[in-house]
Formats: sequence, structure tokens, C-alpha cells
Amino acid sequence: MELMVSLMLIAGALLLGAMSPGPSFIVVARAAVSRSRRTALATAVGVGVGGLIFAVLALLGLQAVLQSVPQLYLLLKVLGGGYLLYLGWNICRGAARPLQVQTGTANQDRSSWLKAFATGLLTQLSNPKTALVFSSIFAALLPAEQPGWFSALLLVVVGTLEIGWYCLMALVLSAPVSQQGYLRGKRYFDRIAAAMMGALGVRLLTHSGS
Repeated sequence: MELMVSLMLIAGALLLGAMSPGPSFIVVARAAVSRSRRTALATAVGVGVGGLIFAVLALLGLQAVLQSVPQLYLLLKVLGGGYLLYLGWNICRGAARPLQVQTGTANQDRSSWLKAFATGLLTQLSNPKTALVFSSIFAALLPAEQPGWFSALLLVVVGTLEIGWYCLMALVLSAPVSQQGYLRGKRYFDRIAAAMMGALGVRLLTHSGS
């Protein structure tokens, strides 16, 4: 019973974290309203897999490694912040360009889906603080000892939550009404998204401590 209670508490905490706005939210939302549903889902799966990777690293003791090697944490922050700034710049640069939403699949090959997946994955992995969030939640809510089957079940739950939430968001925001609203105000929406992504990148680069 204690293990199941811990599992439910961890699931609730992680779901609340996934629902909070951040770089992953922005990249999935923008893919949903500006690209096809399949591209948005590929991006969402990439984000979810990134969350699952963080969960695995947290179970393996990543927090202890980052705290004992601050230079590694600083390097990850610089790389992650730089990547978010790069994404923000690309969004801003294309804000004034007209866009034809891809509603079909005829022009979408495997490479485009892989690129969308990679964008979601790298965006999720760009913030090392997310790894610390996973580690902190696990440290606070996991029992001192747990069997191997429980760790496997925990990863299944984490993967289902992370991928499921972002895929649900991709499905909702890729509806025609959402895409039409985005196209009407594309220039403004893109500039807002670029500013938010850039601000998150600057915050990651300048925020002290781990």
C-alpha cells in the first residue's frame, strides 16, 4: 500500500509539473497550431521521451552527480540556455513569414517527423533543472527501499503521463479552429512565443544555484 501511495503522489506531482507553461509547452503548442497534427504528435512524443530520460537519470542518482560536479551543471545550463535562445530567435525570424498549415500527410516524410521528434526531445533535455525536479520529487516521495518491479512500474507511469499529456495538448491545439486562430495572428503569436522562449533561455543562463 505504501508503494502505491507513493506512486500516486509522484504521478500527481509530475502531472502538475508537465501542465505548467515552459519551453516544452511552447514548442508543442506551436507545432500543433502551425504544423500538421502528426508533426505536433511527433514533437509531443519527443518531449515525453525527454521526461522519461530525466526520470531514469533521477533514479540513477543524477542529482548527486550534478551537485558534486558543479562544472557539469554549469555546462548543461549554458548548452540548454543557448538552445532555447536559438529556438526563440528562429521563431522570431519567421514571425512575419506567411505560413500554410500542413493539413495533409502527402508532403510529410519520415525525416520531417524525426526532426519534430528531435526538436521536442532536445527542448525537454535543454533544461537541467527539470532533472533536479524529478530527483527532488523522487527523493521526497519514494520509500527508502523499493523492489525492482516498482522502479519499472514508476518509469511506465512517468512515460505514460509525460507522453500522454503532451499528445493530448497536441491533439487539442491542432484542431482547425486553433490553427485558423493562429494563422490570423501569426505575427503576434510568434513574437510572443519567441519572447517567452528567449526569456526562459536567459533565465536558465542567469539563474544561480542548482
